[in-house]
Amino acid sequence: MASKPSIPKGTRDFSPTEVAKRHYIMQIIRSNFEKFGFQPIETPSFENSDTLMGKYGEEGDRLIFKILNSGDYLAKANAAHLENKDSIKLTSSISEKALRYDLTVPFARYVVQHQNEIEFPFKRYQIQPVWRADRPQKGRFREFFQCDADVVGSASLWQEVELVQLYDTVFTALGLKGVTVKINNRKILSGIAEVIGASDKLIDFTVALDKLDKIGEDGVKKEMIEKGISQDAIQKVQPLFHFTGTISEKIEKLSQLLASSDEGTKGVAELRFICENSAKLGLSTAILDLDVTLARGLNYYTGAIFEVAPPQSVAMGSIGGGGRYDDLTGIFGLKNMSGVGISFGLDRIYLVLEELQLFPETVTATTQALFINYGDAEALYAMQAMQLLRQAGIKVELYPDNAKMAKQFQHADRRGIPYAVIAAETEIATKSFALKNLATGAQIVVDFECLKAVLLQN
Repeated sequence: MASKPSIPKGTRDFSPTEVAKRHYIMQIIRSNFEKFGFQPIETPSFENSDTLMGKYGEEGDRLIFKILNSGDYLAKANAAHLENKDSIKLTSSISEKALRYDLTVPFARYVVQHQNEIEFPFKRYQIQPVWRADRPQKGRFREFFQCDADVVGSASLWQEVELVQLYDTVFTALGLKGVTVKINNRKILSGIAEVIGASDKLIDFTVALDKLDKIGEDGVKKEMIEKGISQDAIQKVQPLFHFTGTISEKIEKLSQLLASSDEGTKGVAELRFICENSAKLGLSTAILDLDVTLARGLNYYTGAIFEVAPPQSVAMGSIGGGGRYDDLTGIFGLKNMSGVGISFGLDRIYLVLEELQLFPETVTATTQALFINYGDAEALYAMQAMQLLRQAGIKVELYPDNAKMAKQFQHADRRGIPYAVIAAETEIATKSFALKNLATGAQIVVDFECLKAVLLQN
């Protein structure tokens, strides 16, 4: 007996209902991307390994799915690395390609490769799947969609202000209230590392600090010590673990704390500009909050950092994030090309909307009417009517087989189809249709125009 088929851990099949809900989210995100002037592009699902490796930090590199070379991939493998079972060094000789980890680095590659065709500033959006060799858990998958919007070719902080507005506009359209857009700045983190004497440990410091909400204060301190950050430095950073107050109050505290750091002072000024102008414009449903522990473990952020938290009533990780990267394209040879972007986590947004029951009923609306099949002559009569109904935007279908009536009605019931249309010899003779409401059992005889009118209303 053949074994039952399965799919890899961290991946999913999607039912028609789930796909409809995902498309609903994507359509709202896509339409608002375009309202804000972003243009769509698409990039390959896999890139050359050297395009991706080294761009996400040590942790990110470990999560990149590598693709084995075609054919006899061991033929060109380094014999010494193979014999020593050195998987890290061996990988480069047996794998030249990898699945994309995110959409930002491939976008940077795209900009450099197509720089002579692009009008700058360039505003692009991308809605495509990415892959990470992560440990699957609730809201964390190995294959998932990202919905990104980025602007390159402008250092203006008005872009950050507009991205905050974009987050608010999308989540308002989705009916998702109580979302918190957390903001910080990598210059502030650099400044803090400088004033506590840990500049040489900046990456270790920020990666550990970013885990505060996951492993707690003690866990962060333990990781910092393990990374070689001194007890004295950790003591100086203690106030950050309990940094409270309004955004204005927090900015003032940071201004005093970082007065001796030029880099930190620049970060404070940038934060003040973004937060004050966002407040003047106002937000419909989202909440903007300054979180000094927000670091995001990606090496390429240089300015503002964003992370979006769902409503507090939902136990879920971040549902969006992004930030400013001053020279991401520089890794591919194009210098001084500042950019900023944000991402929406489609899969997690789906889970949040599902848990809060925020999907409109119309999202999963199925076929509006099933035409019952009585035979070839009746099926032709039904198909002629269905052709006109579809032109009017009505979802209808014909049961394909001349099966027993009970089976056809049962099919409609299981599919959740609200109406059945009966077109037998009598109806054909009178150019009419019997329309049956499958929820109430009520049945009326109508002409085509009345049939169309009823279905258009439901």
